[in-house]
Amino acid sequence: MPSKKVAVVVTTAHKGVFFGYGDPSDKATIRIEKARMCVYWSADVKGILGLAANGPSKSSKVGPAVPAITLRDVTSVMEASDDATKAWESQPWA
Repeated sequence: MPSKKVAVVVTTAHKGVFFGYGDPSDKATIRIEKARMCVYWSADVKGILGLAANGPSKSSKVGPAVPAITLRDVTSVMEASDDATKAWESQPWA
């Protein structure tokens, strides 16, 4: 039985920060769907964990979604809260 995809924020060794839907694991790669990349967030976000807890703010820069991406050299996979998911889906790009 396939596992349910959940909203996640993923960081990589290459300093990438991504949001999408995938299966959290401790593997070095992850495939996420409806993937977006955060290229900038301001201090009001309160760091990487803030992106998973509250999502990007209006001053953040989040790119458009792509159908899927496979990320390599994963350093963390955080489950995103419902509030964070809504903020990511709003695709802020100030």
